[in-house]
Amino acid sequence: MSLNHGQLLGHCIKVLDMYEKDLQSVEEHVNRYLKVNRVHDEGDQTFIVEVFSECVRYSSIMKTVLDGFFAKDGKAVLRSEENLYNVVCYLALFRLDELGMAHFRKFVNSQDVNRMYRFLNFFLSERNLITWIKDGWEKFYEHVFVQTTLLSPIQRWMPELNEMLGQMKDRIDNRLKPKRKQLKVTEPQPFDITQPRPRSIPIPEPIPKLTKHRPIPKTLYKEPKELSKIELNKEANRRKAEERLMEASRLQFACANPEKSQKTKEILNNIISEENGKLEFDRHKANPPPAFLSREIPIKMNTAQILREGRLYQEREREEIKRLENLEAGAKDASDFLKWQSEMRRKDLDAELAEIERRRIEGKLSHEEAILARQDLIMDNKKKVQNMKEETKRMMQEYLEQKFKEEQEMRLLVEDTMQGHKNAKEATKKLQDYKRKIVQEVNEESKELMRQALEEAEIEMRRRMELIHQIRAMEAVPIIRQKFVDLTATSGHGLLSEMSIAELRERLALLKTAEAQEEEQRRDDILAGKQAKDQLLLDTLETISKHRLEQTKSAALRLECKKKVGSKKPEIKDPKLLELEKKLEERRALRKQEQEKSRITASQQSLNKTKSLIQQKKTLEESRWQELERTQERTARLIGNTSIVKSKSASRLAASSAIMAT
Repeated sequence: MSLNHGQLLGHCIKVLDMYEKDLQSVEEHVNRYLKVNRVHDEGDQTFIVEVFSECVRYSSIMKTVLDGFFAKDGKAVLRSEENLYNVVCYLALFRLDELGMAHFRKFVNSQDVNRMYRFLNFFLSERNLITWIKDGWEKFYEHVFVQTTLLSPIQRWMPELNEMLGQMKDRIDNRLKPKRKQLKVTEPQPFDITQPRPRSIPIPEPIPKLTKHRPIPKTLYKEPKELSKIELNKEANRRKAEERLMEASRLQFACANPEKSQKTKEILNNIISEENGKLEFDRHKANPPPAFLSREIPIKMNTAQILREGRLYQEREREEIKRLENLEAGAKDASDFLKWQSEMRRKDLDAELAEIERRRIEGKLSHEEAILARQDLIMDNKKKVQNMKEETKRMMQEYLEQKFKEEQEMRLLVEDTMQGHKNAKEATKKLQDYKRKIVQEVNEESKELMRQALEEAEIEMRRRMELIHQIRAMEAVPIIRQKFVDLTATSGHGLLSEMSIAELRERLALLKTAEAQEEEQRRDDILAGKQAKDQLLLDTLETISKHRLEQTKSAALRLECKKKVGSKKPEIKDPKLLELEKKLEERRALRKQEQEKSRITASQQSLNKTKSLIQQKKTLEESRWQELERTQERTARLIGNTSIVKSKSASRLAASSAIMAT
């Protein structure tokens, strides 16, 4: 690349500032910008094009972050710097694995450190990323894409990013890291013990001779012939495809067009929609009348109600005529049977009422027995509690004795452990040497993995450039968009029902005339049917009014008869019920006696203890309120003495002190 990191970042910001999405396409705008600003290096062009296109594509992601930044920490930041933060946010989200921490640090250091620290400190806050920024991204993309593509990479780089933020903070505060003092290494003194006898030197094993390796073949450094042949075949196939495309574009009107025109499709859709509109499958049904209306409201009857009620009265008339004919023919009257039936129903009702009363009394009796059983259970529990208290006191005494013995044993164990710590210094030194060797091996492996990652990134960049060239070649092919319409010509499918648009319009006009004649005839038939129906309704209403008048008269007569007879409340006389009531009274009296015995009277000692507890609670509450008042005064003093820059830290201190006080 011929441009440095600051110049590349400046070009990306300028191309975003000059872009107008309603007037220009992405490719046309970026090509014009590169041509005007004379950016000829292929690597620089690729970087600017990718950053610009990806920022436009994922504008909703960056917009979520920038809106929150300008609403919270960026209130004093200029809106003209929005694209700078847009590009930095894109590089941190999508290109950090490709660029690496070193290149990303150079991009950030090329700008003002105060602006970059303010934005990155807000954006890289783990609390903001996991909470509202993640929720805002999931409004536009799926949860899996947000977690794997956006959050996981930046969380993997979070330790290095936090280290970079700490260095930026030190630069802003003009702080330098103090040099670490070299501590004097402790030299262990050997023990004054008897030296062991020197060991005999073992005979070294013979070193095996390695076989001579084969020399590397020269073909390894040469490009294979197959790749050149593949490139030649690709070029030949591309030329053939372009020739065929040009030939097909030149002869495209010689082929039959099986697709129907847009106007024909609209006419067919209108016809289908008219036919569907005549159907009544999806018509809304009327809701049933509400059930809470108890009073009678005069309702205007419609045609269906009139006909239904008239038919009901006709059936009743036929049944009454049939009954009278049967009586004339000698049939028997059912009055004796109805009298017997009413007597049996009255007996069944008395038996049912007696059963209900018996169940009610049994329920009360079981309730009284349950209360007595619960009182017995309480007395048993009191005895068990007294026994448990005595057992607990004995176990506590045994526990204290056991604990005293364990403390003596622990004291002896600590003395033995301190004696053993004196011999552990040499083992610690050996462990440090071993860890140092492991760290060196891990550093070498990480360098090798970094080299492999850079090679894979270069291969991926070449593949993307090739795809971009292919897409540009496809977009450069011209498209001919011309249509010629003849209203008198048919579509040419070879069907018997084919017709031109002019013929179709003529036939539609004839169909509309025939439909108008049929509609006039239907109107005449409907008018005659309505007149006949109205006459039928008038006759039916007259019949209904007569029947209703007769029904009201008969109902008034029945009501007068009921008032004369009156209603007598049935009396229940059963010896079993009397026994149950006596038993219930006995249980109730026994329960009251037990309650009087178990009533607890408060002693003077419990009263004094309760008063002391209430007094302690009041003193604790007063001390707590005094501590809260002192905390608020200390908070007000801190806020008044600090400057505008440190207002956030003072508010955090005040909040934390209030929480600690509570």
